[in-house]
Amino acid sequence: MSEHPIELSTRMIDTGVVDTPSNRVTEELSELADGVAIVESFSHVVAVRTDDGLVAFDSSGSGSGAQVVEALRRWDDDPVHSIVYTHGHLDHVGGSAAFAADAEDRGRPRPRVVGHERILDRFERYELTSGYNRMINMRQFGGAARSARRLDERPFLPDATLRPDVTYEDHRTETIGGVEIEMHHCEGETDDHTWSYLPGFDMISAGDQFIWNFPNCGNPQKVQRYPVEWAESLRAMAAKGAELFVPAHGLPIAGRDRIRTCLETVATTLEDLVADVIEAMNAGAVLDEILHTVTVPDEALDLPYLQPLYDEPEFVVRNIWRLYGGWYDGNPARLKPAPDATVGAEVVDLAGGIDRVIERARATSTAGDHRLACHLIEFAVAADPSSPAVHEARRAIYAARRGGETSLMAKGIFKSAEADSTTVIDGEAPPLRMIRDLGD
Repeated sequence: MSEHPIELSTRMIDTGVVDTPSNRVTEELSELADGVAIVESFSHVVAVRTDDGLVAFDSSGSGSGAQVVEALRRWDDDPVHSIVYTHGHLDHVGGSAAFAADAEDRGRPRPRVVGHERILDRFERYELTSGYNRMINMRQFGGAARSARRLDERPFLPDATLRPDVTYEDHRTETIGGVEIEMHHCEGETDDHTWSYLPGFDMISAGDQFIWNFPNCGNPQKVQRYPVEWAESLRAMAAKGAELFVPAHGLPIAGRDRIRTCLETVATTLEDLVADVIEAMNAGAVLDEILHTVTVPDEALDLPYLQPLYDEPEFVVRNIWRLYGGWYDGNPARLKPAPDATVGAEVVDLAGGIDRVIERARATSTAGDHRLACHLIEFAVAADPSSPAVHEARRAIYAARRGGETSLMAKGIFKSAEADSTTVIDGEAPPLRMIRDLGD
């Protein structure tokens, strides 16, 4: 059995020492208080005992739901009365089919599902953009090549995922088996989020509003996130003064003062970042200037629960710009740009040939300027997307760049670029974007 999650979180927060991952995927159950348990999975499931059966907060994903149910059953054999979705991301709702299957195997009614009304809209969007969402998740979490992603035709939202039976708009309070549950809608990572306060347990179920990483508020491949509302929700949770705080990723936190400090620190970090971006926008700065001047202090990023290991501040800056300033980045050439292939061919011609661009890109990468090296090699790829020599250099450059990144999102996208180039080197057709750039 691994170290108890409360003991681990207390040690990390109080000492500031991170000597083991805070986001653990053990499929092990730990009792956090009398009648409260957590199963640590890719997305955790929190369960509480009531006189009418268990109430679960989230169901984990489709690949882990059965293991979560198994772990819960070793703790308590009562029916699962309700599942409260914290939001509609697949790693939180996809395991609901396993909960339904468990109920059917035992001859019991399937769990009732409660969630915010916008979850239904999210599910519709997932069905509409199923292929796109499959691709970006494989790129984000695995760095897969585009050619591999095209082979997966399964629906992004599994058909057996349970839809909410009960939805609400702003807040909802209900009592299940003598346990009162206050559900509060908020925006942050998503627009359909629910955090819950259980007075009887003096506990908050926070979902993804706190993830033991820098807030996932800038994901470059996903829809709009809401940093101001995110910070507001953290302050609202802190105001409850709960003694137990349980997020869906990372470790549960115990102790009123410790919880308040963590939540208010993350809230302040988001608020300051938004304020700095807006101040620069109001002063006339364009996105390029803001990206390279607005930062988060290192002392914040060194905290055990704010390290940029999943999302990162630079991506959040882009999201703030998108939220307040739209998609135009301030460079008029990019308002209605020429095709990448046209620009790439012109740059290669000006440089004196593709070999000179490759040589310069490699030298720039070797010197440590990976940002510039990537620009240069992408000009070469746009000019000749089928060239093995170009892709040999491209693969090496993105491998070097990936090695210096901290966030999973950046690592996944750069690894995907490596994989795309590998497919060309191995004699396969260039990925779809590169084919389109070839024109007729």
